[in-house]
Amino acid sequence: MNARLNQLLQFIAGDAQADRVVPPTGYTARLTVFAAASMAFLAVFALALSMASGRLAENWGEALARSLTIRVTAPADQLDAQVLAVMEVLATTPGIADARPLSIEEQRGLLEPWFGPDLPLDRLPIPRLIEVIEDANGIDPDGLKARLAGEAPGAVLDDHARWRKPLVQAASRLKSLGWLSMVLIAALAGAVITLAASAALAANEQVIRVLRLVGARDSYIAHAFVRRYTLRAFSGAIVGSLAGALVLALLPGGEDPGNFLTGLGFHGWQWLWPLVVPPFAALVAFIATRQAALAVLQEKR
Repeated sequence: MNARLNQLLQFIAGDAQADRVVPPTGYTARLTVFAAASMAFLAVFALALSMASGRLAENWGEALARSLTIRVTAPADQLDAQVLAVMEVLATTPGIADARPLSIEEQRGLLEPWFGPDLPLDRLPIPRLIEVIEDANGIDPDGLKARLAGEAPGAVLDDHARWRKPLVQAASRLKSLGWLSMVLIAALAGAVITLAASAALAANEQVIRVLRLVGARDSYIAHAFVRRYTLRAFSGAIVGSLAGALVLALLPGGEDPGNFLTGLGFHGWQWLWPLVVPPFAALVAFIATRQAALAVLQEKR
């Protein structure tokens, strides 16, 4: 453990002689920092997308799994009697925490986005809706349907299964897409840093030849490039991660747990995730630069 810590400290401190091999400025240096910052910025948003999608799938699944709707359709003179019969059935059904008929105003609010605010519900044959909330034990939907068929023939039970499954699947796939985006961002960052390191090695071919003439090994030369480009990627990723977290913090917050657009961001301990991005970017840069340096040095033998 102490040996690895010493190696890490030596890697961070560097070697003044070896650092002269790598140009401190130039387009490859700027490209590395810019690429790392950009990829870190996008990675923070990909993480936020994945986290928000996971919360959305969980909230939708819980909300729809515990709610049922009973639709009562009957002639106007029988509608109130059937609603009353349904409520009596629900009052003696185990597993129900709450049940209530929706008011005319609530039903108008549900239909308003499609039909406008002036829909005359009192003159239209609109079914009455009863909202049912299950308790932790749940209900037997088949048994409830059978009882409703006997007591209130115009009542139809909808357990939201056909709505819940596609919504939860879509949110779960969106979460997977966020993690896939992270993988693609890391791969793209590695490719850009590889190109930058290869260009820097090619531009310093004469310096590398001189170092070899005085006895420098390829591992010594590669170490200088790996260290410089890893630190550049790390510093760029810090800037990009901070910028991404700041933008997410400035987005409007949402009190509605099912509101995806205003809930895009991190909650609670999830704000620690952006701190993982810079070390991860440094690791990607370390691997990419090492592979590129050893490959280029091998070709120039």
